[in-house]
Amino acid sequence: MLDAVLWLLRHLWGGVADVAGLLASPASWPDPGRPEGLVRVVHYGASVDFLFVVIDVALIVMAVGLWRHGFLWGVVRGIEGISNAVGRAAAWAALIMIVQQIVVIALQRIFLVSEITIGPFGLVFTRDLSWFSEELKLYNATIVALCAAYTFVQGGHVRVDLVYSALGFRRRRLLDMFGAVFFVLPFTGVVWLFGWYFLWRHLITPKVAATDTLEALERKAPLVKWNVETIGFSPNGFDAYFLFKILLVAFAGLMFLQGLGHFYRSLLEFREGEASADKFKDYDQRPGDAAAPADAAEGEGEEGARAR
Repeated sequence: MLDAVLWLLRHLWGGVADVAGLLASPASWPDPGRPEGLVRVVHYGASVDFLFVVIDVALIVMAVGLWRHGFLWGVVRGIEGISNAVGRAAAWAALIMIVQQIVVIALQRIFLVSEITIGPFGLVFTRDLSWFSEELKLYNATIVALCAAYTFVQGGHVRVDLVYSALGFRRRRLLDMFGAVFFVLPFTGVVWLFGWYFLWRHLITPKVAATDTLEALERKAPLVKWNVETIGFSPNGFDAYFLFKILLVAFAGLMFLQGLGHFYRSLLEFREGEASADKFKDYDQRPGDAAAPADAAEGEGEEGARAR
C-alpha cells in the first residue's frame, strides 16, 4: 500500500515538473519532423508521464476554480464551446453523405458512369464509383466520433434513469461527478491509449506497440519512415482507412475533455446551488422549448374557459 502511494505521489510531482519544464523551455519539445522527435511524440502521447501531466493540469485548474468560480466557469464554457463547435461542423457530414449517395446512385444507374473525376485548381482526383460509395462510411464515422461530445452537451444521449430523478439537486450533481470520474474519464482514457498506438501502427514503420519502451523506440528511430495505410477492402474501393483511426483518437480526446468539463460544471453547480443549473450552457434548443407553444395554448384555453 505504501509503495502504491509513493508511486502515485512521485508521478504527480513528476507531472508538475514536466509541465514546468515544457513551459520554461519550449526548445526542449520533441521535433516530429525528425525521426528521433517523432518516436518521442508517439511514446509520450500514451505514456504514464502524459497521463499524470493531464491529471496535474486538471487538479490545478480545479483548485484555482474552487478559489475563483469565474475562472472555472470560463473553463467549462471553453470546453463546451469546443464540443459544440466541432459537433455542429461535423453534423454537416450528414448532408454531404445524403447528397453524395444520391449522386453516386444517379451516375451509376441512370448515366452508367463508372468513375468520377474532380479537378479544382488543376488538381485531378479520379476514383471509381465504388470508392465514393465506400467513402460514405467515413461520413457516418465522422458524425459518430465528432458529434458525441456535442450531443453530451446538448443532453441528447440515451440515459437510463433508475434513481436520478428521485434525488435532490445536489445529490444529482454528486452522482454526475461520480459518473464523470469513474466512468467517462477512465473509459475514454482507455480508448485513447489503444487508439493512439492503433493509429501510429498504420502511419509509420517499423510498427510500434504499447509495450515498447522509449529506449526501444529510439533504437528504431533510424529506420522510421512514413508509411500511411492505403489498403482497401476491394481493388477500387475506399483506401483511406487511416482516417478512421484519426477519428477514433479524436473521439477519445473530445469525450475526455467533455467529461472533465462535465465534472467541473457539476462541481460548480453543487457549490452554487440550484440557481446555477445549466448556467452558460449553449443549447441548440433548451429542454422543454418544443413543448412551450402547446403549454402556452393550453394555458390560454384555461384562461378563456375561466373567463367564459
